Amino acid sequence: MVFRRLSRWVIVLAVLAPAAVSGCGSGGSAGGGGGEVTVFAAASLTETFTELGEIFEAEHPGTTVRFNFGSSATLAQQIVQGAPADVFAAANPATIKTVTDASLADAPTTFARNRLQIAVPKDNPAKVDELKDLADPKVKVALCAEQVPCGAAARKILDAAGLTVTPVTLEQDVKATLTKVALGEVDAALVYRTDVLAAAGRVTGIPFPEADEAVNDYPIAVLTTAPSADQARRFVDLVLSQRGKDVLTKAGFEAA
Repeated sequence: MVFRRLSRWVIVLAVLAPAAVSGCGSGGSAGGGGGEVTVFAAASLTETFTELGEIFEAEHPGTTVRFNFGSSATLAQQIVQGAPADVFAAANPATIKTVTDASLADAPTTFARNRLQIAVPKDNPAKVDELKDLADPKVKVALCAEQVPCGAAARKILDAAGLTVTPVTLEQDVKATLTKVALGEVDAALVYRTDVLAAAGRVTGIPFPEADEAVNDYPIAVLTTAPSADQARRFVDLVLSQRGKDVLTKAGFEAA
C-alpha cells in the first residue's frame, strides 16, 4: 500500500506507525539491510517512485519503503515541524531549500525535470487549443495553488505570456488539479505532462511552447535526521542510477 498526500504531519506520525501501516511490500526487521525507509515525495512522483520502491524492496529483501506523497510545500513544512522521514524528493528547488536552510537535509541532487501541459477532458468541450485560450472567461480553469511548485510554474508562464487567467479553483497539488479535469468539473488545467501521461485515457494533454519558461528541476536529498540513513542513501542512489533514470524518462520526465 502506498501512502498518498496527508494534510497534517500529526496524521503522518500516526499512519507511519509500524502497527498501523504496510509499505510497498513485506516489512523487515532492523539490521542486516532490512528495516524501513520513509520517503516524502512530490505528488507528481507517485507512479514513478512507487515503481522504484518496488524495485528497491526486491533488491533489498526485508526492507519496506513507505511513501508520503503530496504537495512539496506541505511536505517540506511537515519535515521542518518534525515529521519522521528519511528522504525528501521535491518538485522544485525552492521547497527543498526550506528543509536545507533548517539544516535538516544533505545537499540535494537534481534527478529529473518536468514541464507543464494543458490538460483537457477527452472531449475538450471548450475547444482549448493553446495557452491563450485559458484567458477566455468562458473557460473554466483549474490551477495549482501558487505556493506549490506546479502553481508557481503556472504563474511564471502566464506572467511571461502576459495572460490573465482567473481559475475557478486552486488545488493543493497537481493530482488534485488533474482530477478536476478528469471528472469534467473544469475545461482545462495546467499540470505536469507526466501526470497527463499517467492519466492516459482520462484526459488529453496539449503541449504549448510557453512551457519552456518554467521547467521544474526535481531535487532529492537524505534528511540529516533520517532514522534509516544507510538505506535512505541506497534509495537515493537507485533514483540517480541509470535504472532510476529509465523509470523516470519512461514516465515523461526529462533527464537532469
